[in-house]
Amino acid sequence: MQESAAIAALAALAQTMRLRVFRALIGAGPDGMTPSALGVLLDVPASTLSFHLKELMHAGLVTQERDGRNLIYRAAMAQMNALLDYLTAHCCEGAATACATTAPPDCGTTCR
Repeated sequence: MQESAAIAALAALAQTMRLRVFRALIGAGPDGMTPSALGVLLDVPASTLSFHLKELMHAGLVTQERDGRNLIYRAAMAQMNALLDYLTAHCCEGAATACATTAPPDCGTTCR
Protein backbone atom coordinates (compact mmCIF):
# COMPACT_ATOMS: atom_id res chain seq x y z
CA MET A 1 0.00 0.00 0.00
CA GLN A 2 1.22 3.46 -0.85
CA GLU A 3 1.57 5.98 1.94
CA SER A 4 -0.97 8.30 0.26
CA ALA A 5 -3.57 5.50 0.19
CA ALA A 6 -2.97 4.77 3.88
CA ILE A 7 -3.40 8.44 4.73
CA ALA A 8 -6.65 8.63 2.73
CA ALA A 9 -8.02 5.52 4.45
CA LEU A 10 -7.08 6.70 7.92
CA ALA A 11 -8.51 10.16 7.24
CA ALA A 12 -11.78 8.61 6.09
CA LEU A 13 -12.02 6.53 9.26
CA ALA A 14 -11.13 9.48 11.50
CA GLN A 15 -14.76 10.58 11.69
CA THR A 16 -17.32 9.03 14.02
CA MET A 17 -20.10 8.28 11.54
CA ARG A 18 -17.78 6.93 8.85
CA LEU A 19 -16.15 4.64 11.39
CA ARG A 20 -19.60 3.41 12.45
CA VAL A 21 -20.62 2.84 8.82
CA PHE A 22 -17.42 0.94 8.11
CA ARG A 23 -17.80 -1.22 11.21
CA ALA A 24 -21.41 -1.99 10.29
CA LEU A 25 -20.29 -3.08 6.82
CA ILE A 26 -17.53 -5.22 8.31
CA GLY A 27 -20.20 -6.85 10.47
CA ALA A 28 -22.44 -7.46 7.45
CA GLY A 29 -19.70 -9.46 5.78
CA PRO A 30 -19.84 -10.36 2.10
CA ASP A 31 -23.62 -9.83 1.92
CA GLY A 32 -23.13 -6.11 2.45
CA MET A 33 -25.96 -3.72 3.22
CA THR A 34 -28.29 -1.39 1.41
CA PRO A 35 -28.24 2.30 2.30
CA SER A 36 -31.72 1.99 3.80
CA ALA A 37 -30.63 -0.85 6.08
CA LEU A 38 -27.53 1.09 7.11
CA GLY A 39 -29.63 4.19 7.76
CA VAL A 40 -32.01 2.31 10.02
CA LEU A 41 -29.21 0.51 11.85
CA LEU A 42 -27.22 3.67 12.48
CA ASP A 43 -30.17 6.07 12.79
CA VAL A 44 -28.72 8.44 10.20
CA PRO A 45 -30.54 10.40 7.47
CA ALA A 46 -30.08 9.18 3.89
CA SER A 47 -28.32 12.34 2.71
CA THR A 48 -25.81 12.19 5.56
CA LEU A 49 -25.21 8.49 4.97
CA SER A 50 -24.69 9.08 1.26
CA PHE A 51 -22.00 11.66 1.98
CA HIS A 52 -20.14 9.32 4.33
CA LEU A 53 -20.39 6.33 1.98
CA LYS A 54 -18.95 8.48 -0.81
CA GLU A 55 -15.97 9.39 1.38
CA LEU A 56 -15.36 5.75 2.31
CA MET A 57 -15.59 4.73 -1.34
CA HIS A 58 -13.15 7.48 -2.32
CA ALA A 59 -10.69 6.08 0.24
CA GLY A 60 -11.14 2.58 -1.21
CA LEU A 61 -12.59 1.16 1.99
CA VAL A 62 -16.09 0.50 0.64
CA THR A 63 -17.38 -0.91 -2.64
CA GLN A 64 -20.75 -0.39 -4.27
CA GLU A 65 -22.67 -2.83 -6.46
CA ARG A 66 -26.05 -2.46 -8.09
CA ASP A 67 -28.44 -5.35 -7.51
CA GLY A 68 -31.60 -4.60 -9.46
CA ARG A 69 -32.99 -1.44 -7.92
CA ASN A 70 -30.80 -1.63 -4.86
CA LEU A 71 -27.27 -0.53 -4.18
CA ILE A 72 -25.27 -2.89 -2.02
CA TYR A 73 -22.32 -1.52 -0.06
CA ARG A 74 -19.58 -3.79 1.22
CA ALA A 75 -16.42 -3.24 3.20
CA ALA A 76 -13.38 -3.62 0.95
CA MET A 77 -11.69 -6.28 3.02
CA ALA A 78 -8.57 -6.42 0.85
CA GLN A 79 -8.05 -2.68 1.32
CA MET A 80 -8.65 -2.96 5.06
CA ASN A 81 -6.14 -5.80 5.30
CA ALA A 82 -3.63 -3.84 3.20
CA LEU A 83 -4.01 -0.91 5.60
CA LEU A 84 -3.46 -3.16 8.61
CA ASP A 85 -0.42 -4.71 6.93
CA TYR A 86 0.93 -1.24 6.15
CA LEU A 87 0.47 -0.13 9.76
CA THR A 88 2.16 -3.20 11.20
CA ALA A 89 4.89 -3.69 8.58
CA HIS A 90 7.57 -2.33 10.87
CA CYS A 91 6.23 -3.82 14.06
CA CYS A 92 9.00 -5.08 16.26
CA GLU A 93 11.64 -4.16 13.67
CA GLY A 94 10.11 -6.38 11.00
CA ALA A 95 9.59 -9.49 13.13
CA ALA A 96 5.88 -9.59 12.30
CA THR A 97 5.50 -13.25 13.21
CA ALA A 98 6.78 -12.56 16.71
CA CYS A 99 4.40 -9.64 17.09
CA ALA A 100 1.45 -11.68 15.87
CA THR A 101 1.85 -14.05 18.80
CA THR A 102 1.43 -11.35 21.43
CA ALA A 103 -1.66 -9.27 22.12
CA PRO A 104 -0.95 -6.41 22.14
CA PRO A 105 2.59 -6.50 20.80
CA ASP A 106 5.19 -5.45 23.28
CA CYS A 107 7.97 -4.47 20.94
CA GLY A 108 10.15 -3.42 23.84
CA THR A 109 10.53 -6.92 25.26
CA THR A 110 8.73 -9.67 23.33
CA CYS A 111 9.80 -9.07 19.76
CA ARG A 112 13.48 -8.24 19.97
